[in-house]
Order: sequence, then structure tokens, then C-alpha cells
Amino acid sequence: MAGPSASSIKVTDHGHVSPPPSSVPNTSLPLTFLDIPWLLCRPMQRLFFYQFPHSTLHFTHSILPSLKTSLSQALQTFYPFAAKLICPPSPYKPHILYTDGDSVPLIIAESSADFDRIICYHARDVKELHPFVPQLPAVTVLDNKRVVPLLSLQVTVFPNSGICIGATFCHVAGDGRSFNNFMKSWASISRSTCKEEKAVPIFDRDGIIEKDPRGLESIFLNQWWSRPSNWEEDKAPAYEIFANKVRATFVLGRSDIERLKLHVSKHESEQLRLRASTFVVSCAFVWTCIIKAQKLRNRGEHEEDVHFCFVADCRNRPELAIPETYFGNCLAICFARTKKSELLGENGLIEATKTIGNRVWEFEKEALLEAEKWISDWVEKSETGNLVTVAGSPKLRAYETDFGWRKPKKTEVVHIDASGSISLGDCRDEEEGGIEIGLALKRDEMEAFNSFFEQDLKAI
Repeated sequence: MAGPSASSIKVTDHGHVSPPPSSVPNTSLPLTFLDIPWLLCRPMQRLFFYQFPHSTLHFTHSILPSLKTSLSQALQTFYPFAAKLICPPSPYKPHILYTDGDSVPLIIAESSADFDRIICYHARDVKELHPFVPQLPAVTVLDNKRVVPLLSLQVTVFPNSGICIGATFCHVAGDGRSFNNFMKSWASISRSTCKEEKAVPIFDRDGIIEKDPRGLESIFLNQWWSRPSNWEEDKAPAYEIFANKVRATFVLGRSDIERLKLHVSKHESEQLRLRASTFVVSCAFVWTCIIKAQKLRNRGEHEEDVHFCFVADCRNRPELAIPETYFGNCLAICFARTKKSELLGENGLIEATKTIGNRVWEFEKEALLEAEKWISDWVEKSETGNLVTVAGSPKLRAYETDFGWRKPKKTEVVHIDASGSISLGDCRDEEEGGIEIGLALKRDEMEAFNSFFEQDLKAI
């Protein structure tokens, strides 16, 4: 059965939503050294699918007005998403600027696609989800400054079946925790008939700017200015890399993860102490399966280095003391390295666990370890083609984003189609401890990955 295409989508409304008039003062937010590396990042794309057994007419008359009103109220609190990123030429710093009347594009659409197929877990063409992802408005130039929109939203109705809320946002505006706090705030306001108590985001950046003894801001800005940067190219879909590519969602249940931990613990000794957290063993298992799947295509030499990259939240780290509700980017970029031959060997899972676990230990000792090389390492390791990165986190609890239609039937991180990342999230069908893994690979690699995933899990 063919998946959805652009022709299966009919746009019924295309407008903008602002915070309530005069509710937010004109505000300029400087970028910190924790924001600047994300200037090089592609836009983030997230989809939330909900069961909604009602007609489009019912949605338009009974749901849409309150959805827009609640969005306006949420943007009052999370106003940077309605703002613009202002990028003047070197040597002036980029900054986020909110001006009264700034808004977020909101597309309302109807889809004739099969909702149950769209939310399935098995492999299908990556392009099937793209009609539900909004595009950011074009970058403009004003007074020799690039003006970059930061968020775009789309609500797609599947008549008598479901609703999809799609978002595209620039990472430089805020990290996954910032975005998920915004979505949960919008959802909370939307489903409530009375005002709920909610955590108010903190925007003050002075504390972070003052905690930059190594001059990371200058290092990152110089690295960014020295690179050719074209925002139009950065956000354009790379259709050529989607050819013959499929995406699927895999689940590691709580019992699977406990078995992985037990297997790893059997290889510990006085000389080898392994950090076998849920995050570490899950990433290690997926990483080894990916490397095995790629081997079948004879990609590279066995003795070459392979890299695994994850981000770690720096909120409440003692050396930074950034509060939990801080809005912005607060992530350390962590690289782990080993030899491909080590992951392909009999104890590949143990090697992967050791490699990733050691990097987690290093982060816990020093959050900003080798931060000066975050951008240069990213560029260098990305170009090798031997880098696996992680998007999302189970700690973000995406399945708790309830607009009044109960928890999502499925959530998807769509930008992994182009970035080559894997996505990690909480598991819809397990109350605690399960993990969903999103993956986009060439069709033959996906088939191989699926085989290794199932076989290796059974063998443990």
C-alpha cells in the first residue's frame, strides 16, 4: 500500500498566532556559549499523533478556536519561539529579538492518508511523514542582518481517525527540554478549563555568560563565522539522501533492558567497571547493531575509528548552577570513540558499553570537558561517515503531552531522516522503563539491523 504524498494533504487554513497584544515587552536575548554551536544545526522536527474519532467539521468548530487561544497564551510564556534570530555580520553577535506582534505560522490541514499506517512501528518510506511537517518561513535580510524565524506549527486532521501536531524549530532557540516544556504548557492550557499551576521558564542568561572562563563564546563565534553558512541551504530538505531510505521504530522493553544490564554486569571485574545505566546499555546495543548492519554493505575498513555522539543536560550541574526551568540551550556535546573491529567482535556490546559509559563518567566529573572542540569535532567526525548521534531523550517524556485527547498514539522525531541520528524516547505502552528507538536507514541496512536487533536480543 502506498504511503501519503503531498497530494494527500489539503491545507484549509494558513495563519499566524501571536502572544496576546502588549503581553510581552520588546526583548533581546543574547546567545550564550551553550547556544552558539547549534547555529550550525538543521531545524528540529517533531510530530505528535493523537486518536481523534471526529470529523474535520467538528475539529474546526469545537477544537480549533481553543487550540489557537491556548497557543497564544503558551507563547506569552515561551515568547522566544515567536521571536526571530537576528544574525548581523561579523564581528557582531547573533541574538534573539522579540517585538510586539511577532508570531508563529500555524497551518491547518486535512489528510486522506491511513492514520493507522502512519503511526505504525514497522519500516516504511521516510517521506511518508514529511507532509505533516511544517516548513519554516524563508530567511530574510534586513539592514544587512539575516532574520531567521524560529518555529513553525502544523495541525493535520485525519477525519474520524486522528490529529497530528507537527513542529519545526531552530535548535538555537532552545534545546529539547525547552521545546517539550513549551509543548506541555500549550497542551495543559488547551485541555484545562481553569488556570493550572505550571513551571515558569527562566530566560536570564547572565549566569551562563559569566561562567565562561575559557572564552568558549569567542571560540565558537569565530568557528561559526569562518564557515560558509547559508540558512536557506541549511533548512532545505535534502531529497537526494531520502532515496531508498526507510524509517522504523524499535522498542526495548523494561525486561529487555534489565537483561542487557545483567549481561553486561557478568563481564565486570576488578579491572573493568562498567556503567550499565538504561541510557548506556540501550545506546550500546543499538550502536553495535548499526555497525553490524553497515558491515554488510562493506562500508569502510574494520580498523577505522567509529564515533558515538550524545548530548547531556547541564541544568543543575554544580559548576554551572543553571535552574531546571531555564529556557535555552543547556547541553554538553559528548563524543565517544572506539575501533569498528571492537564493536564487530564477540564482545562488541561490552566494548560499546565501556566506550559510552566512560564518556558519561567523564561528563559527570567535568561537564565542559574539551568543549573548545565541540564544533570542530562535530564537523570533522561528521565528514568521516562513521558517526552515530542521538536525538531526543526518554527523560523528556514526550508521551505526557496531552491536549485533552489522552497521550499520543505515537511521537516521531523526523529530522533523523536527514541527520542520520537515532532518536530515543519514552515508550508509550510501558508505564516506566521502556524505550522507543527511531531509526532511518537504507532499506537493506534496515533489514539487516532488524535481524541483528532481534537475534542479539534473544541471544542475551
